[in-house]
Amino acid sequence: MPIPETLSEYPVAAALADLAVTGKHEFGELTLEIAADKIIDALRKVKHELGFERLSTVTGVDRFPAEPRFEVVYHLQSVKNNERVRLKVRLSGTNPEVESATSVYRGANWYERETFDLFGIHFTGHPNLTRIMLPQDWEGHPLRKDYPVTGTRY
Repeated sequence: MPIPETLSEYPVAAALADLAVTGKHEFGELTLEIAADKIIDALRKVKHELGFERLSTVTGVDRFPAEPRFEVVYHLQSVKNNERVRLKVRLSGTNPEVESATSVYRGANWYERETFDLFGIHFTGHPNLTRIMLPQDWEGHPLRKDYPVTGTRY
């Protein structure tokens, strides 16, 4: 489903129309869903052509038991234009994997490590994709909805 025609009035949505799968504008916020294999192209475009110089966060969402199970959400800001946009990709629960945004935004490094650590989403091409919040020998990913809420019992 392409982006709704009503979004063409927003310059960011119009510029990413060829990369977006769908989108919405609700509560004063623009959200565009991008195909996982196009996210780096979209991030380059919003940074270099549209002036969104700040990546304020990268995070994950677990939609278990729905499939595709995971979302990776990128919050971007144009300080100069006082604008924000949210880009997201949907990933399968079987092998959640997307290309690392560190080649476009160096600040994505720790956000992606945190998302990997807590959700188990892999960022291919990441320079140091290791745990950042939990010990290296920790088993599982605690923000997954199927993670046991009682934790490990000794």
